[in-house]
Amino acid sequence: MSHVVSLAPPRRPGPDLRELLSRVVRGDQEAFAALYDAVAGPVLGLVRRVVRDAAQSEEVAQEVLLEVWRTAARYRAERGEVLPWVLTIAHRRAVDRVRSAQAAADRDRRAAAASHGGSPYDEVAEQVEGRLEREQVRRCLRTLTELQRESLTLAYYRGYSYPEVAQVLGAPLGTVKTRMRDALIRMRDCLGVGA
Repeated sequence: MSHVVSLAPPRRPGPDLRELLSRVVRGDQEAFAALYDAVAGPVLGLVRRVVRDAAQSEEVAQEVLLEVWRTAARYRAERGEVLPWVLTIAHRRAVDRVRSAQAAADRDRRAAAASHGGSPYDEVAEQVEGRLEREQVRRCLRTLTELQRESLTLAYYRGYSYPEVAQVLGAPLGTVKTRMRDALIRMRDCLGVGA
């Protein structure tokens, strides 16, 4: 009989999120700090996958966690676990932000078209420009090492944090940070972005 040996460190049990949330309902700020630490990473990762903009994602994640603080009493244990409840709030907020940004962009386009005497917005030129930019990014990504490319893809396209990238790639955190810094420098140079 063969035995499978796991090289992964044993998982430590996380905090009891239900207990923390019940304390948050009573206004316990220390419990909220612990809850925040436990859920902030997954919230930000989910929001980044939806919103795509790092600064806006951080803003939405903060709004979500503030909403959790304000609405903790609405949580119902019989309906599910705490983390999925929080992530549902995060997803809803992220989608709202994307829709709001799209509506604002549509309004700006209509206003610009109206101010130019009704001349049609040149969507074809914008689509071609966008396609060319995406192809240039793909070409530059191909110049990176495999670890650099995988690190950037996980962090910027999938919303993983540096520690999550390190875990997925099975590489030390310091190595991942160095490879990502080097990759971003190479991408900047390849794309011709000003320093």
